[in-house]
Amino acid sequence: MSRRATGFRAWVLQRATALYLMLWLPYLMIHFLFFPPADLETWRSWIAQPIISITLAIGLYSIILHAWVGLRDIYIDYIKLLSLRLTLLMGTAFGLVACAIWGTQLIFMTRV
Repeated sequence: MSRRATGFRAWVLQRATALYLMLWLPYLMIHFLFFPPADLETWRSWIAQPIISITLAIGLYSIILHAWVGLRDIYIDYIKLLSLRLTLLMGTAFGLVACAIWGTQLIFMTRV
């Protein structure tokens, strides 16, 4: 396989983020099912734990990367009009970057 195979990198990234999300999201659901936060201080103290904030950040970036690879592939495969495809790609990129900045800010401001 050639190093210039750009689809392979996207495929690996999609599978790696899917694997992390497949393990991380059930953990969150089970945790909140059995230990729901009673108030804001309980929520903050839970997020203030380094391992939790790191896994939340990795989860956030995994969701964003997974969405980017999936939507980018859909746009490239099914939208033939170049101007529409570029507009959708730029809008999606700006939206996902904004979500990444906002999510990172929420995670690290909650720790303070």
